[in-house]
Amino acid sequence: MAGARQAQQWLLTLLPAFPVLLLVLRLWQLSRQDMSTMLLLVQYVSPLGLLSALLIALVWAFPVVVLAFGVLGRLLRLSAPDRFDPERSLLASGTARTPGWVISAAVALGALTWQLRFLPSLLMLGLWLLALRTRYLHPDQPTRILVVTVALPAAAAVLAYSVLAPAIWTALQEGELSTAALLAVPPAATMLLTGPVPGWIAPALTHGLAFTVAAVLPVVMGAVFLRVPLLPTAAIEIDPTKTTVTPAGDATPQPPPDRTGLEVVLGALIAVTDTSTIVLDQTGRVRFLPNGQVQSQVLCPQAAQVPYSLVSVRGWPVEETALDWMMPRRPVADPDVRCDGRLPGAG
Repeated sequence: MAGARQAQQWLLTLLPAFPVLLLVLRLWQLSRQDMSTMLLLVQYVSPLGLLSALLIALVWAFPVVVLAFGVLGRLLRLSAPDRFDPERSLLASGTARTPGWVISAAVALGALTWQLRFLPSLLMLGLWLLALRTRYLHPDQPTRILVVTVALPAAAAVLAYSVLAPAIWTALQEGELSTAALLAVPPAATMLLTGPVPGWIAPALTHGLAFTVAAVLPVVMGAVFLRVPLLPTAAIEIDPTKTTVTPAGDATPQPPPDRTGLEVVLGALIAVTDTSTIVLDQTGRVRFLPNGQVQSQVLCPQAAQVPYSLVSVRGWPVEETALDWMMPRRPVADPDVRCDGRLPGAG
């Protein structure tokens, strides 16, 4: 069997297992490495909710895979056509079978889901793909090649620097060297890979970078997903002194309607059964709260992430995506005190 076909079969076999592995690791982490708690979460957590959280958290990875491997595969095909064998190389096979509309969709998705500081890198990858494709499909049109490989990257670099120059300067002043590099380097690097590299180094270079991306990307995806909340955070106000209905159906006298014995339990809401409300509190302990003791409950919104960077481009923070700007924002309201673990009216 050809090497590419054999590798493709292994890839198609193992690829569906990766999301399952991420979900299991996330539940294992959420349960604080307690098997009984993990089995309880598996019983009550919705698979659709898990997949939704996985999709929202890792939607940015699809453009990374398509564009990175697309650039490497087209560079190999242009630089060493004699080594570009779809029957033996998985990189060559993927390049030969990926239609152009998938590349365009990946660029559009990246423009929506990547943070602003990564958009110059997206521009660089997109122009690399366009230049390599033009050189391969139209080798007998030097004017067209010159426009796509030289004039277009130069114009894009000038436009990018005219927009990003204040942000780059601000990043340097604030000591954010990584942000400054992400904004400044890609526009200039766009003109470095619009043509072939020496044929003797192309196979080792492209396959080595492909293996590096394939090794690093799952680790990054796992690190991102392990921080994603899977259960809604709720604050439940209970009265531990309140007596519930006995199995015989006789209700004991209720205490006076004061607030002396009330308690707020803050944690992840697992499920609400006929008899109890199951909560995973902030210490990682599962608590079964009798429904008769529950006085009130409120859904606590996820805390907004504290911005790391102070840099913005014309009012657009570099840590926000285009979707963050396009989608309506939650109206600002006073937070419920119960989400801080305090009783209403308490000082």
